[in-house]
Amino acid sequence: MARDMSDKEIMKMELEQLQKEVKNTREPVSKTAKEICEWVEAQAAEDPLVKGVPEDKNPFKEKGGCIIT
Repeated sequence: MARDMSDKEIMKMELEQLQKEVKNTREPVSKTAKEICEWVEAQAAEDPLVKGVPEDKNPFKEKGGCIIT
């Protein structure tokens, strides 16, 4: 996409992005990191990557066996 744009268009796009970012409220890492850790720990019980997927509900489980003769 950027290859098709002139330098002026790229600068305008970057300026618009920076204007959007300036409007975002910023929070200290000490506060947000704690909140993220608490949320992750609360969601861990339902996370299939942490607890795994039961064999009967696994959509990727092979239906039949492989026989080599």
